[in-house]
Formats: sequence, C-alpha cells, structure tokens
Amino acid sequence: MNEVEIGGEKLPKQDWEATPASVKQALVNLAEQVKQLSERLATVEEKLNQNSSNSSRPPSSDGLGTGPIKAPQRHKSTGQQKRPRQVRRLIAVEDCDQVHEEKPEYCRECGERLSGEDRHPHRHQVWALPPIQPLVTEYRWHELTCAACGSKTRAPLPSGVSASGHGERLSAVVGLLSGVYRQSHAQVQSLMQEVFGITVSYGGVNRLRCEISEAIRPMVEQAKADVCQQPLLHSDETSFPQGNRDGYNPKARKGWLWVLVTPLVSWLAVVISRSKETAQQLIGEAFDGIVSSDRYGAYGWIEVTRRQVCWAHLKRDLTAIAQRSGVSQAIGEALRRRQQRLFRWWHRVRDGTLSRETFAQMVGHLRAGFKAELEAAARLPIGKGEKTPLAKTVGTCQKLLQVEAALWTFVYTPDVEPTNNAAERALRPAVIWRRTSFGSQSEAGSQFVSRMLTVATSLKAQKRSVLEVLTQACQAARLSQECPSLLPEAEMMPTHTPVLLLPQAL
Repeated sequence: MNEVEIGGEKLPKQDWEATPASVKQALVNLAEQVKQLSERLATVEEKLNQNSSNSSRPPSSDGLGTGPIKAPQRHKSTGQQKRPRQVRRLIAVEDCDQVHEEKPEYCRECGERLSGEDRHPHRHQVWALPPIQPLVTEYRWHELTCAACGSKTRAPLPSGVSASGHGERLSAVVGLLSGVYRQSHAQVQSLMQEVFGITVSYGGVNRLRCEISEAIRPMVEQAKADVCQQPLLHSDETSFPQGNRDGYNPKARKGWLWVLVTPLVSWLAVVISRSKETAQQLIGEAFDGIVSSDRYGAYGWIEVTRRQVCWAHLKRDLTAIAQRSGVSQAIGEALRRRQQRLFRWWHRVRDGTLSRETFAQMVGHLRAGFKAELEAAARLPIGKGEKTPLAKTVGTCQKLLQVEAALWTFVYTPDVEPTNNAAERALRPAVIWRRTSFGSQSEAGSQFVSRMLTVATSLKAQKRSVLEVLTQACQAARLSQECPSLLPEAEMMPTHTPVLLLPQAL
C-alpha cells in the first residue's frame, strides 16, 4: 500500500515517511481536531434545523414563513375531519318572547299601496341577552330563648344551603370559568361582577374552586377505575410544574400531567414523577388491554405485543434521519418511503376501498423490508461514546428494533389507531393552561386541574353539558347524596372489543 490516510485525506507513503516526527504529530492532532469540530458543527446544525416535522417541537415554534410556500388549491383534502357548516336553527314562533310582523306598505316598483297576507313570510330571529339579575334568597335565622332554662337556640340552615352564601350553580360557574376556560382568580372576580353583578372575593373564588374539586372527586375516581378496565387506551404525559406553597413538594421536583384516554372517558392526573413505577401505578400492572403511546421508556414494562407505538412520533424521527447527510440520509429516505406507502394503504382501509385482510397481507412484505433496513442500520460500526449524527441514527434504529412488534398492532387489531393523537388532543388544554398559569402552586391546585380536565374532556366526548354536571355534583355534595356519574350511558358504549387477528412477530 503506497498511501497513508490522515484525517480522511490520503498522502503518499514516501512523503509521509520523509516528514519529521513533530510535523507528523501536528498533522495527526489537527486531523483529530477537525474531526471533532466537524461533529460538533453537524450536531449544532441539526439542532438549528429542528422544527415540528422532525422533532417534538410544537408547530407554533416554527415561526412565520418557515414552511414551503404552496399555491392555494381548491377542494384539497387536509387529512383532518371537516367541520360541518354551522347553521342556527329557528325556534318555533310560539316559543319566541316577541314577534313583530313587518309588512311592506308600497310596491317598490310602481309605488302602489299593497294589501293582503303572506302565508309563508321570511323569518329572521334576533337572539339577545337581557341584563342578568342574580336570584337572592334570604334565610332568616330566628333565635329563641327557652322559658325553662333560659338558653338561646338559633335555627340551623336548611339541608343543602351553603354557609358560603353561594348557590350550586354559581359555584359551578366559578369552577367552569376557572377550569374549563382557564380564567385566573382576578378574571373570574371581574367577570362575576361585570356580567352577573355578583361580588366574590379573591379568597371566595379559591374556596369555591376547592368545593367543586372535592364535589367531583368521586366522579374522577370512578373514571379512573373505568379507564383501566377498557380493552384499549391511549397514554401520554407532559410537564406541569407544581409549586411548594403547601409543603407537599419540598424538593421542587418537576410535575407531570399524565393522561389515559378511551373513546368516551378520559382521566388526567398531575404526578411528581415520570418513572416506570408511576406508569405502572396509573395504568395498573394487571391491565391486559392494548396501550397506545410513544416510545418513552416508562412504558417498557408493557408486553410489546400489547402496545401500539405512535407513528406520528416515528415519522418525525425518520424525517430527522433523512435530513442528515451521507449514510443517515439514505437510511432515512428508505424508511420514510415505506412509512408513506403504509399510510397510503391505511387511508384506503379507513375510507373502505381496501379490506383489512388485504391490507394485512400487503403490510407483511412492507414490514419485512422495514425491519431489514433497521437491522442493517443497527449493525453499522460506531465508536463507543460517539455522538455524530450517524451514531444518533444507529441508536434510533436499535431502539426501534426493540419495539418493532409494537409498530404494527394497528394492522392486526381493529379499532387501534396507528398514532397517539387521541392522547395528544386530550393534553392540548393542559398545555395551554400551563403556558398561561405556569402550572399550579400547590397539591390542591394540581388536583383541581386534574379533576376539571378529566370531567371536561370526558363530558365533551359524550356531548354532555359540563355546567349542568358540575351543578348536580355540587348539589349532591351539599345534600350528602350520590354524585352523578361520569360514565356514558349504555347506548353510547362500543358494541365490540378489539381482537387480535394475526401474530405480532415475524
């Protein structure tokens, strides 16, 4: 061999041997330094190029003008369910508070006076809000003196009447504004005064929040038990800071809001942990259904054949790999082509143009090729501790091979979605709440957030009124009666259970 390789460059062996030792060492040092700087530059460039399509960053962080400019196209499907056109329905004439008959007097063409009746006049209804006046009920406590012993006795408040001076519906409105609409204490105060003409102190708002939180606690516990008995659930978590105002977080540990989602009932809870033990405790080690989640290690205790790994997260990872240079780019593009083909088929299954049996057969060949690409990438020689983009690619492929069977559960099991979008959507209100309030300051605040989000998310899925249920829960708590249920009616429940069709391993 007549050449010597130094730092990726080939030099004639004869010239290298004639080079002084000090110069040789300097060249070797420079070559190593260039290699290290190149690796650092590649890492920095990859971080700078991160966006919502190749990382977990939200689309709002992409900024304006960062995406490709596309010409507007009509009738192009966006992949999202289109909202039906909202048309306000007219109520019956007899249900209107006032009816005005507007008749023209003269013809607009010739000016002749008009007469007669229109049997089918055009109807236009104006909805207005009258000034809201609170309903005030006074309870007069009479105190009488006993003629026998002289002691004084005052009558107690009737059952269900709160000593705070606020009715059930008013308490429910405060809970609704604070929880579902994420208004601060000051904003709730202002709105109650401005709209309803009711003065509520800052501390009063907090007491009503605590009352509502305790009133819906049985409903939330019931929802937790129901979710963990379902055959399929989606799970995810996001950071949610919790302060130490009440002394329950002395080490200032980071809080996490966990969510367990089923089609009609969801359960959310703020926990000062994101560990595997927490996931086991929340989901339940005895849970024998299918869990859809991302690839976070806290779910590693679940048998891989009972998991569905989110393809939305995987798509971002494959995009990041494809945007690297060299071998990584080739690997990422090969995997992305298969991912895109898979979802073209999946969309046909959803719209009914491809049967699930045929889809499963077609995926068998695609899955084998996908796995072969991962295995080839995982075998690439990488130095120990190397942090180059290629090393990240190899590491990602090795981790994907560990959960490879969990990528395809949706292919063989009806009702299982390939993404974890259900949990992502359930977490969205919590993320907005966190950004506007910076989390909670106490354990009681975290419980209020968890319980209100659980109730609001579940009732929205069931198309039930949050205000009415909160009012009923508050009334039941004051009367020591049974709390209303957060579970759906029998006719809303799914009629079948997901059943595994084909084996999960190649």
